[in-house]
Amino acid sequence: MTERDLVIVGGGPAGIAAAIAAHENGVRDILLLERDQYLGGILNQCIHTGFGLGYFKENLTGPEYAGRFIEKLHSLKGIEISLSSFVVNLTSDKTLTYLKPGMLSTIRAKVLIMATGCREKTREMVHIAGDRPAGVFSAGLAQKLINIEGLLPGNEVVIVGSGDIGLIMARRFLLEGAEVKAVIEIQKESRGLIRNVVQCVKDFGIPLYFRHKIAKIRGKDRVEGVDIVKVDDALNEIPGSGSKISCDTILMSVGLIPENELVEMAGVKDVNKIFGREACRAIFKVAKLWKIEN
Repeated sequence: MTERDLVIVGGGPAGIAAAIAAHENGVRDILLLERDQYLGGILNQCIHTGFGLGYFKENLTGPEYAGRFIEKLHSLKGIEISLSSFVVNLTSDKTLTYLKPGMLSTIRAKVLIMATGCREKTREMVHIAGDRPAGVFSAGLAQKLINIEGLLPGNEVVIVGSGDIGLIMARRFLLEGAEVKAVIEIQKESRGLIRNVVQCVKDFGIPLYFRHKIAKIRGKDRVEGVDIVKVDDALNEIPGSGSKISCDTILMSVGLIPENELVEMAGVKDVNKIFGREACRAIFKVAKLWKIEN
């Protein structure tokens, strides 16, 4: 079995930053595993600007921002990048098994960093009644379909939740010629950045309903509309406050949950400690992880 000094699972922003930080602090045997065919993670589908203002003092798109770090990563010796590599098993002794086209490999890591990111919450996680018609997407999936695949998921859209991706996708659908009927937010204020509320919703005249929720999705084969209702301070439905909005597409922008399956498989008990890019840098500089055997 091959043993590597450092294995990083995930080639998104955190994984790339961890690899660069490790190299800057002396590690020269690094394997970076990424299940997609490209590095960059979610940044590849974020074609809007706003990235790089703090780090590069420039206004960049997501792919441009990722490209700067990917270019730096490729220039460093001692870092092996394995794309289209899907980790299927992880044990408590940091042994990984991963699939790659045409091969199945097992390696052991002296040190392991899990930079597997998050996934979006689904309709089922927020308990919306109704059948299971076509036309219900997570906001991130819709973003990928439009920005990477060149596909428009629908023409009349209702967005559930006012997270940043949902707000950005409201504008994106409009720019592609679709009609955004409403953004529905159960809280009394948006969970997204103020600039996204203004630039993506208010500037385009999109109705934004605070203290509202979707009570039911209508439609059997394809979404036909939603029933919305006001909620009180305890988030309970207010009787008699319901109304209907016709639509053929629903985007769910209701939060994220970490991709913890692999670390749970390895028996890690506290899976709620998530370290970002700056934390990874601090860990390498202070703890010198590559020297720790256990």
